[in-house]
Parts: sequence; C-alpha cells; structure tokens
Amino acid sequence: MDSTSVVITGAAAGIGRATAQRFLAAGYRVGAFDIDEKGLASLARAAGPAERGRLHTATLDVTDADAWRTGLAEFTETTGGTLGVLVNNAGLLSAGRLEEIPLAKQHAMVQVNVTGTINGCYAAHTYLAATPGARVINLCSASAIYGQPELAVYGATKFAVRGLSEALDLEWRADGIRVTALWPPFVDTGMLEGVTTGSTRSLGVRLGPDDVAGKVVAVAGDRGLPGRLPAVLPRSVHRPVGTQARALFTAASVAPSWVLRQVNARISGV
Repeated sequence: MDSTSVVITGAAAGIGRATAQRFLAAGYRVGAFDIDEKGLASLARAAGPAERGRLHTATLDVTDADAWRTGLAEFTETTGGTLGVLVNNAGLLSAGRLEEIPLAKQHAMVQVNVTGTINGCYAAHTYLAATPGARVINLCSASAIYGQPELAVYGATKFAVRGLSEALDLEWRADGIRVTALWPPFVDTGMLEGVTTGSTRSLGVRLGPDDVAGKVVAVAGDRGLPGRLPAVLPRSVHRPVGTQARALFTAASVAPSWVLRQVNARISGV
C-alpha cells in the first residue's frame, strides 16, 4: 500500500509540470495526466533515471469520466489500489467582457475547470478512501474571493471549485480524506499569455509555477499520516498562495460585502 503516490492533472506544463517535478524529487510515485502528449513526453525526458521509474504519464481529457476511470485504474495497479494525493490542476482561462468571449470558450472553461474537477474527485474516491491520510488538492483562485470583471466565467468556475472543496472536506471526513483548495493569484504560466485585464494591471503577476508547486507539495506533506500531528487542521480547507492572496483572503474573511465590492472595482479599474 503506497501512501506517497500522487495523480496530477494538467501536468504537461506550467503549475502541473512544476508540481510533478517537485513530487518526483520528494520520492513520490507520480501519475502525470494531460491532454498534451508532447508536453508529457518532455516531462518524462526531463526526469532523472531514478525518477523515471516512479513516473507514469498518460493522456487524459479531464472532461471524459470514462477516461478518468481507465487512467486511475492503470496508475493504481502499481500502488496496490491506493492513491495518496489527487491534484486537480487542469484548467482553462479566457479573459474579457462576457459578451466578447465566444460562448464555446466559456463552456470549455466550465467543462474543464468544474466538470473535470468533479470527475477527478468522483473517480478517485475509492482509491483515496483506501489510503491512510489521503488528500485532494484542488487548484482554486483568488478570483473566487469576489467576482472579477473580465474574468466572470473563470471566476465562477473557481467559486464552484471552492464550494465543492468545502463540501467534500466535510463529506469525506468519515473516509479519512481531507480536501484543500489552493488560492494563488495570477501565476506566470502559458495560461496567462495574452491576458490583460484591469486586475492583471493592478496586481501584476508575482508568482511562478514553482511557487505554487511548492505549496502543493507542502500541503500534501501535512496529511496526518500515522504517528504524525498534522500541521493543517481538517477545518483549514483554504490555503492562499503568496502575499497578495493571503492579504486578499484575510480581508475577505472580515470585510462586509460592500467593501469587497469597492475593493474589487478599484482593482479591476471599473
């Protein structure tokens, strides 16, 4: 039974790739899933000889529930049917005014960011429940603190991830599975290429993929394995990443909604 196993979606590039490399360096058995076959091949080539033996890559469209079942079944053949950590990282972002973004792109964000996360949690539950100290880490966003102009649908998908994470952390407590939502602000990845909004101009882009990856691995390490006192209590569902996100999240927890509205209007330049 292997509690140091992890499955990461969107692992071919950006945050997912950095996270896979961090987990490999920490000695985990890593299942790297992505729709980008070339990116996964590049990840495998970059791994050291010892790491390649612990790396399993597979193409996966996170919106395909059947593909999730097949992918997890193949990966867990090497772990005795267990899974220590699931990282739902795959995501899409389209920015701009709602009426200016093609509806197909908006639907794609919902399918990948929300349906993909639900599919992953659903398919992985059996394996997580069979593993002491299992954890799900869902990539949320500071955009889920308050609805952001020019990021309306993207933010809405992250509000959904926030609600799902809160509910499952309670629902799956009896199964010994803890669920965490990670809250980075804007991160310097390909997903932000060509994206310019009032928020990006005000806040800037101050985090790189490795900053978020480091937080993912740190959270995974606080899984309350036998003989360890978890550093993160079960009720600590939300984990902001970076100084900006911590400040925004703390303010949002105490400020009335009208103050948040004014702050977001100023940040967004509307």
